[in-house]
Amino acid sequence: MTGLEISLWTLGLLVLAAFVAGWVDAVVGGGGLIQLPALLIALPADTPPASILGTNKLSSVWGTATSSITYALKLRPDWRTVLPLVAGSAVGSALGAQAARFLPKQYFTPIVLVALIVVGVYTWRRPELGLHSARKHDGRKHYLLTTAIGLGVGAYDGLLGPGTGSFFVILLVTVLGYGFLEASAKAKIANLVTNLAAIVVFAAHGSVLWVVGLCMGAANLAGGFIGAHMAIRGGNSFVRKVFLIVVAALACKLAWDVVTGLLTSRG
Repeated sequence: MTGLEISLWTLGLLVLAAFVAGWVDAVVGGGGLIQLPALLIALPADTPPASILGTNKLSSVWGTATSSITYALKLRPDWRTVLPLVAGSAVGSALGAQAARFLPKQYFTPIVLVALIVVGVYTWRRPELGLHSARKHDGRKHYLLTTAIGLGVGAYDGLLGPGTGSFFVILLVTVLGYGFLEASAKAKIANLVTNLAAIVVFAAHGSVLWVVGLCMGAANLAGGFIGAHMAIRGGNSFVRKVFLIVVAALACKLAWDVVTGLLTSRG
C-alpha cells in the first residue's frame, strides 16, 4: 500500500499531531501516545493495522533521527553502552514487527498497562531517581543487561510501539543507574534503530502509506529538533517531570482501550 485518499484537513491534523509527538518523543519518549491514536482515528476504518503501524514508524523515524543526532553531538553518550543497546534493539524490533502481523493487540494492552502503572508509581515515589547518573554495574554484566534491555524494549516497539522511549528511559535509569537526561540520549539512539528495523519489515510487506508518513515525518522532525534542545537545557529534573506526565497519559489511554474493548466484547 503506497497511498491513501484523505482530505487536506485530515492530513493537516495528522501533521499537527506528528509535530507534538516529535517534541514529546525527543524529551522522554512516548510520542506514539499522540501519533498512533491520531492515525487510528483519522484513517479510514478499513485501513489494515499493519499499514497504520508502518506509517507511524515512517513518520516517527525523522524526529527520532533529529533528536538522536542532537543528543549525540551535545551530550556525547558512551558508545560502548549504546552499541549493545542498539544491537539488541534492532533484533528485537525486527522480531516484534514480524509478530505484529499475526498477534492481536488486545492480548498485550493489559500487560503494558500494568507495567506502566508500576513504572509511574515507582518513579513518582522516588523523587531523587534519575537526577544523577551513577552506573550500578560494570564490565560484562553491564553490557549483557544493556543488550537485554534493547532486545526486550525493541520487541515491544516492533509489536506495538507507544511508550517505547519511556520504557527505554526507565530501564536505563533503574537497571543501569543513568540519569534521566543521559538515559534519554541513549534511548533516542536505540529508538532510531528500532524504527528503522521495523520500517524495513513493514515496507517489505507493502504496509506503509508513504505520502501520509512523509508529510507527518517533516512535522515530527521539527518537533524532535525543538524537544531535544529543550531537554538538554532543562536537564534531568525537566525530563523526569515530562516522563511522569507521559507515563500517566499513556496509562490512561491504555486503560480506556481495555475498558472499551471489554464493553465492545460484551455488547
